[in-house]
Amino acid sequence: MAFQFSTAARNAALDAIETAAGTAPTLTIRTGSVPANCAATRSGTVLATLVLPSNWLADASGGTKAISGTWQDISADAAGTAAHFSIDQGATCHIQGTVTGTGGGGDMTLDNTSIALGQQVTVTAFTLTAGGA
Repeated sequence: MAFQFSTAARNAALDAIETAAGTAPTLTIRTGSVPANCAATRSGTVLATLVLPSNWLADASGGTKAISGTWQDISADAAGTAAHFSIDQGATCHIQGTVTGTGGGGDMTLDNTSIALGQQVTVTAFTLTAGGA
């Protein structure tokens, strides 16, 4: 049988993820496949680099934790198709996943995955969901 956790325990685990990544972590959006894990070498071209707000995720509720504030790069670093992201504090990757446009089913949603050099890049959706419900 799989473990099951109370909503309070799931919320606490999600809030701990934000605490571990720290205030104002860096979100990097890249081309190509997601690396095998957070410890693997980063791959792909860096398309956008954002410093997230100090309180970058809303307080966990109901076993989920969603974007807080505005996640936006006003001038993309390079041109390409966004495919994955990482949220890092310094050289440490804390979260990584896929990027898609609205309705694409990715872990993070952008307003547009086809990025031009200098284009504004906006994250429109990102939610962490704790397992064990």
